[in-house]
Amino acid sequence: MSAGGQVRGPVVELGCRLRFEGQVWTVAAVIAGQVRLLGERGEVAAVLLSLLFTDPGFEVLNAPSALKVPPLGLLDALPAPVRERAWAWARHVREVETGRPDDAGEPRPQYDPVSRTLAQREEAKAAELTAAGLRTSAVTVRRMRARYRERGVWGLVDQRVTRPRTALGRADERVVAAVVQVLEGQQERSSGTFGRLRVYTERALAEQHGAGVVPLPSQATFNRLVHALADGQGLLGSARQRRWRTARPAPPFTPTIAMAPGELVMMDSTPLDVLAVLDDGVVERCELTIALDVATRSICAAVVRPKGTRSVDAAVLLAQMMVPAPMRPGWREELAMERSVIPYERLLSVDARCEGAAARPVITPRTIVVDQGNVFISASFVATCESLGISLQPAPPGNGPAKGHVERTFSSINTLFAQHVASYTGSDVSQRGQDVEDEAVWTVPQLKDLFEEWVLCGWQPRRHDGLRHPMMPRQALSSNEMWAALVAVCGHVPVPLGRDDYIELMPVKRQKINDYGIRIGYRTYDSKALNQYRGERSTAADGLWEIHYNPHAPGLVWVRLPDGWADVPWIHRTLVTAPFTDFTWQHVKRTVQRRGSRAEHEHDIALALRELLERADAGKGTRRERTVAARARAGAGTAEDNDTVWGLLYGDTGGLGVSDDDVFMGEIQAEEEGPDVEDAEAGVLPSSSPCDGGPPGRGSSVAVYDPFEESLRW
Repeated sequence: MSAGGQVRGPVVELGCRLRFEGQVWTVAAVIAGQVRLLGERGEVAAVLLSLLFTDPGFEVLNAPSALKVPPLGLLDALPAPVRERAWAWARHVREVETGRPDDAGEPRPQYDPVSRTLAQREEAKAAELTAAGLRTSAVTVRRMRARYRERGVWGLVDQRVTRPRTALGRADERVVAAVVQVLEGQQERSSGTFGRLRVYTERALAEQHGAGVVPLPSQATFNRLVHALADGQGLLGSARQRRWRTARPAPPFTPTIAMAPGELVMMDSTPLDVLAVLDDGVVERCELTIALDVATRSICAAVVRPKGTRSVDAAVLLAQMMVPAPMRPGWREELAMERSVIPYERLLSVDARCEGAAARPVITPRTIVVDQGNVFISASFVATCESLGISLQPAPPGNGPAKGHVERTFSSINTLFAQHVASYTGSDVSQRGQDVEDEAVWTVPQLKDLFEEWVLCGWQPRRHDGLRHPMMPRQALSSNEMWAALVAVCGHVPVPLGRDDYIELMPVKRQKINDYGIRIGYRTYDSKALNQYRGERSTAADGLWEIHYNPHAPGLVWVRLPDGWADVPWIHRTLVTAPFTDFTWQHVKRTVQRRGSRAEHEHDIALALRELLERADAGKGTRRERTVAARARAGAGTAEDNDTVWGLLYGDTGGLGVSDDDVFMGEIQAEEEGPDVEDAEAGVLPSSSPCDGGPPGRGSSVAVYDPFEESLRW
């Protein structure tokens, strides 16, 4: 045994017993590379050590454990008195076994192995320790020797100190199990008090073990037990914190890395913590949808709506990402691309649309990560991504950390932009000031202009700690600087989009062309262009015709005919000249009772819609009616603005006839609903939607694998 307290492993020495060739032998002698073995029946054998050690059944019986290194890290974590006592016992044990407590010096007479037996040395050590005030017996010394031989210095430590301590103390295991069961069952419920938790725990114990069989501890002890069980597991706190903890993926966490612009883009919507003034003085929060490029942290495009983003908005957002953003009247010249760090001249030689563009990167996405909201997994958005060659990857349901970059960007938008805008509401009611509605001064189009301008001057030039170039790892870069560095390596390919591409981005339905025209959403569309195709089957396998529509501007649809797109207007379009949305139509439809034929009923709904918009415009009608109409008119400004931008980006959109009117998302969402009775009778086959019993568009999203199934494996 070494002086350092290390315990030796199995050793072949005189007198040891070993197993060789299936028999048990005793070592009688060790001479010049061989051993003399004595068998249990008196037989004698001489065996070379090399032959002995290579025998498959060789084993030294009753050998000490293998060589071990003292756990110095564990020893250092012990209290100083406990550690010093263990090292003192190590010196005593070494002195009993070797005669020397340390490597140097001569052994004391009472511990001399030459003149004293091991038992005598143990008795001497016990007497010495007892005389020093530590009452010890020879049996204790022998036990400490065995522990030292087996575990080294760690075996000499008082094991009461090393016992693991639990925050639960002596709590009844049945009570602990009941508390955990109740805590886990309350994760999705609204937050409650400890009193409610105690009542539910008592009820669970009564159901499992009988009433009064398992008593609960006192209130103070119960509260400490709950904290001990829940604090480390995220089972307490607000409902939002519990949902976040539940949605967080299991560690270890792997960082998301993108090395090229557009390699990974995250898209999401959130209510903007700012109140906007709608027409007629109605004030409410807007909804912001953004597309964030992970490689450059650029906000590639954004849509601000009064309330309720639809799949058509997400599709248009895609188109806006891939083309230069034009400079707006009133913007400072410093916001132009030619005044920024972006390689303007080089890009202009490749893409002429960059002339007069704003300093925002032009990025073509390859993979888009979205949540599984109806907007982003609708059939129209999936089909749009497929037509543009974009891989769509839904995140796991309810898992915000799976798209953490865009979630973090929303938080930055609130702190860097929203809180500095008039009528900032805060993220929840507890942060909201008094009479915030009176501060609202910006309309939706104005708020959208403010946000787009802030993106150019406040976000894109801002340095981000997460953006580091491999050649300058110590220097944080801005989004524009990172894009300029990466585009020089990856290049830029212009993506031309025109009128037909705009129509392709709209939601689609498939149905017949009847004598009366086409019916969508209880509205009839007709045109002379349909005359030769009425009652005819299309060349598609199902025989139905492809129809695209804009739910924000339901006054016009587009039908794909053999010779191209045909614009088909609503037959009552001249009757209702004020802007309205598909939801506005559905709202009125529920209030008008059917009295005559299908055509008469549609005419009655159109009249009721016009009356509602006129009453709201005059400040009359119920608050609900004024709100619906105000949102429609507020969206009209945004729609006209979007049409103007589309024309600037993609050239003349002649013949679109679209006012990209806003939509109010209330009790129903018309685009995501199934077909109404009239549409079903007319042979409508809308694209699959969330109401069909499964995620829409799975069959056409990706040909290699199912992204929705893949999202569940993250």
